[in-house]
Amino acid sequence: MGGDFVLPEDLLIEILIWLPVVSLLRFKTVCKLWRATIESTQLKDRSCYKRKYHEELIDNADRMRTPGKHILAVDEFIGKPVSDNKTEHLKSNKLLVNELLSCKPRENLQFLGCVLLYEQAFEQSFYMKKTASGKTFPDVMRVNGVLLGIEVDKGLGLDLLLAQRCRHYYRMGARFAKWRAVLKIGPDEPSQSAIDENAKGLAKFAIICQENGLVPIVQSDILVDGSHGIERCADVTEWVLAACYKALKNHHVLLEGTLLMSNMVTPGSESADKVSHEVIAEYTVGALRETVPAAVPAVVFLSGGQSEEEARLSLNAMNKKHSWLLSRSFGCTLQQGSLTSTLKPWCRANYKATIGVYN
Repeated sequence: MGGDFVLPEDLLIEILIWLPVVSLLRFKTVCKLWRATIESTQLKDRSCYKRKYHEELIDNADRMRTPGKHILAVDEFIGKPVSDNKTEHLKSNKLLVNELLSCKPRENLQFLGCVLLYEQAFEQSFYMKKTASGKTFPDVMRVNGVLLGIEVDKGLGLDLLLAQRCRHYYRMGARFAKWRAVLKIGPDEPSQSAIDENAKGLAKFAIICQENGLVPIVQSDILVDGSHGIERCADVTEWVLAACYKALKNHHVLLEGTLLMSNMVTPGSESADKVSHEVIAEYTVGALRETVPAAVPAVVFLSGGQSEEEARLSLNAMNKKHSWLLSRSFGCTLQQGSLTSTLKPWCRANYKATIGVYN
């Protein structure tokens, strides 16, 4: 815990005076309380504990924010739990792996920085098609500098085995994980208790990930459902993100080793309000500046009910005002065509949006 701590002289005298009349048990209790007070005071000057994976977390988070590299969120379009259609689920996973490994994997992967898999897809990726040289999907990703991640949220809240699962995923090659906390805007929603509970859950997830070598993507997702206006969405987004980062600080999470995945600030899907991409950018960046610490390396957005082109134009407008690298995660938009034929033009267009030159 840093340099040697010198006991103040007046405190030492007090202890020596009272020591003969204090029982050994009480003295031990006093020592524990005193030590806790010292550690608490020293921690005030730190954003987090320094752990085993401290440097690796920062390095991987920095790699995940590389301009021109994107997150392919496989969990969104082929990784959903599909107990009613497991055969199609397996076929979709195999199709993705086959496409990425076929012909020229280096060319296919040049615009990808990360691939986010659902749990089943992650496990399956070790046993699917191999290249001619015998390399597995994770091997090819690693050789081409693509980080593998996993969606650890089972939709049931934090589970007692999360730390064990994270250790297992790290040994299998995962280097980041995502947890989604969802809130909805309504006349009396979200409540402060719901906001606080979601924030605490995300903070616990984040610290467990970091203790086991995984960069946590903290996803605070406010649904687009509803008739609310953009001002209401901005207010709720600020409340939610403020609570989230307060909880992350209280749990001593290394912010430099995290990413934020957030909603764009837009009117509700049932709202009659129509706003420009510049207005969406102004409200979204404003909410981030009010709440997100500069130590966070990057903010990643989902489309949030917007079309692919609308989301890209909003991202482009935001990157003219940003303090962080603002990027996008994609997956659902690629369902309708071949992944490899869609990937290049999509990534090139979104790269322009991440540097604010898309038109």
